[in-house]
Amino acid sequence: MKNYKIAVVQLNLNNTPDNNLKKCIDWVRKAAEKGAEVICLPELYSSHYFCQSEDTENFSLAEPLYSTSFQAFSALAKELGVVIIVPFFEKRMAGIYHNSAYIIDTDGSEAGLYRKMHIPDDPHFYEKFYFTPGDLGFRNNSTKKGNIGTLICWDQWYPEAARLTALKGSEVLFYPTAIGWHPQEKEQYGTNQYGAWMNVMKGHAVANGVYVAAANRIGLEKYLPDTNGIEFWGASFIAGPQGEILAQASHDKEEILIAEVDLDLQENVRQNWPFFRDRRIDAFQDLTKRAIDK
Repeated sequence: MKNYKIAVVQLNLNNTPDNNLKKCIDWVRKAAEKGAEVICLPELYSSHYFCQSEDTENFSLAEPLYSTSFQAFSALAKELGVVIIVPFFEKRMAGIYHNSAYIIDTDGSEAGLYRKMHIPDDPHFYEKFYFTPGDLGFRNNSTKKGNIGTLICWDQWYPEAARLTALKGSEVLFYPTAIGWHPQEKEQYGTNQYGAWMNVMKGHAVANGVYVAAANRIGLEKYLPDTNGIEFWGASFIAGPQGEILAQASHDKEEILIAEVDLDLQENVRQNWPFFRDRRIDAFQDLTKRAIDK
């Protein structure tokens, strides 16, 4: 394997799937023109963030496997010779829906499918109403460009998810994301919330000696009456295997971030910081318990 360039695309998205599809295709093209070889879109790319409410009408935004999104981005990946991570709202069957992502290889084939494992339920992030927890586990996806792992948004907070994906061979952890501030809380809590989000993923990079790439959306999405909406904070970034920031986006602009995955550097970091070697796997059994009761 050789070094390769990865990209995250930070976008403002609306409630019209056709428009979002065309827009994302255009931005993937731009990223490829800039030399990106593995390109990641934000979480649930095809619509506004509908989980601000619990409304059965929103299930109409879901699509079956290998339909609109797969067909469009499969053709694009083959045309451009790039790998594309496409996060979408999956309709598995009536009553079972997932927050999912395709990993599409350079020939247009499916290199992997990921279903979001950790599902939040917070004010205006009512994802448990819509999404069944993923059942495919944590996966490495071997593509023609490199070994990549995909986790999604709320998965960002779980070191176990990052560890297991890295242990399976992923050189990069991609996190398609839709996270933002409640406008009424931003002044008091905003700095700490954003800082925690970034710090925990930088920690995953360090603890596992991997590259980490987070692709967030931007903009105030206020489509419900009598609410303040969510101000998506952008700030997408790519970090190296020591947590160093290689590329950082703004809070409010549509952008493409690109960085190189240096496999020799990654190996050197892991040789000098051998965290995998020193893991006490004989002492970790309690991690499978919900709580460790006295």
